[in-house]
Amino acid sequence: MISVPGMIPAFPPVWAEVFGEDEFGVFAEFVLKEVRFVWRWIPPGRFLMGSPEDEVGRWDAEGPQHEVTISRGFWLGETPVTQAQWMALRADNPSGFKGRDHPVENVTWDQSESFAADLNAAIPGLAAGLPTEAQWEYACRAGTTGAFHDGSFCTVPEGKDPALDRLGWFEKNSGAETHPVKQKLSNAWGLYDLHGNVWEWCCDQWEGNAYTDRKGGVVDRVSEAGDPGDFRVARGGSWLNQARNCRAAIRDRGRLGDHWDFRGFRLAAGQEIPAAEPVLGAERLPPERRSRG
Repeated sequence: MISVPGMIPAFPPVWAEVFGEDEFGVFAEFVLKEVRFVWRWIPPGRFLMGSPEDEVGRWDAEGPQHEVTISRGFWLGETPVTQAQWMALRADNPSGFKGRDHPVENVTWDQSESFAADLNAAIPGLAAGLPTEAQWEYACRAGTTGAFHDGSFCTVPEGKDPALDRLGWFEKNSGAETHPVKQKLSNAWGLYDLHGNVWEWCCDQWEGNAYTDRKGGVVDRVSEAGDPGDFRVARGGSWLNQARNCRAAIRDRGRLGDHWDFRGFRLAAGQEIPAAEPVLGAERLPPERRSRG
């Protein structure tokens, strides 16, 4: 992965109540009905999407590996949307495994999009929505090229993989249920629960059992193939899956109305950047908007 320099936001997004920098990079947050929503800045750059043919546990739908450019930085939820965050805007909790800090699940693609629309109405300027699967994988990898976001490889694809055991909840350590977010290690950009816990809906339509027409590189890749009623993409694996199905390159699909207790979602948001500086210094922020950590 190659990051593009000089594209770190030098000012808070309009929706941020707290904005700062820590060991993982730039973050912003707001509180809605006493519930925190934390977002991480994902800088623009280029990466190889998909998995190499010799990766252990690989499926054909992960290839061919191809270069993708993410031309604009974006914000991504620190975790999948939790049940507490869902309930800040909804009277009902559809989740099969209840817990405020557990990811919300049993939600359809349409419900995920509807939640994003209602969150945008509540927080002007947020412009949140489901990420593209290219954004999702790029953010998950955070500059790494292994099977998992810490750069490690999948060595026990159908058993208790030692690398994944540190990073996510899957078949061999979940106890057949979801778990509160942020219990496993984050990636280099401060994102949690990317491997396992719940599959995460993306905005893309499923384009078939392999990436198509991707030679020579792609900019801001998003699939709009097929009929609007066709399958949508989900990424990341879940508590139900083997280690091989929780790798960074893994892809799944579901119809718009599908809802299962192993599928949730994470939101992305954009930001207009009229000017940027290579390094963010929290000292340039008003005291009330500096990092609390």
